[in-house]
Amino acid sequence: MLRTFDLVLIGVMTAAAAVTYTIKHRAELKLEEVHRLEAEIKLEKDTIDLLKADWALQSQPNRLERLVTNYNSELQLQPTVSTSLVHARELPMLKSQVPVPEIADAKGTKPKAKTVPAKPAENEDEDDMATGSVE
Repeated sequence: MLRTFDLVLIGVMTAAAAVTYTIKHRAELKLEEVHRLEAEIKLEKDTIDLLKADWALQSQPNRLERLVTNYNSELQLQPTVSTSLVHARELPMLKSQVPVPEIADAKGTKPKAKTVPAKPAENEDEDDMATGSVE
């Protein structure tokens, strides 16, 4: 009654159903993983927001001033003197500005060392404040 062709078709349909089920099961697992990752991301974002709010509370100037007055005897903090602040142009030269020696050419003459000039800061605030730094 059943022909060989019918048996082959039943086998193909069974295999197709099994493949479809495994694909569906894998997709559901991936969807669960996506939901888990989204929940972790939301938790991390909430934690970051909470830490930012906590930092804002901890760094309030009136709170810091109160702590300084309470613990001044132990900490012995002093205000920063304006002469101890320097501009970037007053710092020692960068590595890119250090002279690089070159190898002597075939004639035995030594070429001059090259230096790379630093680019000046474009938006640097200029003032006439003496900083007392080493020039």
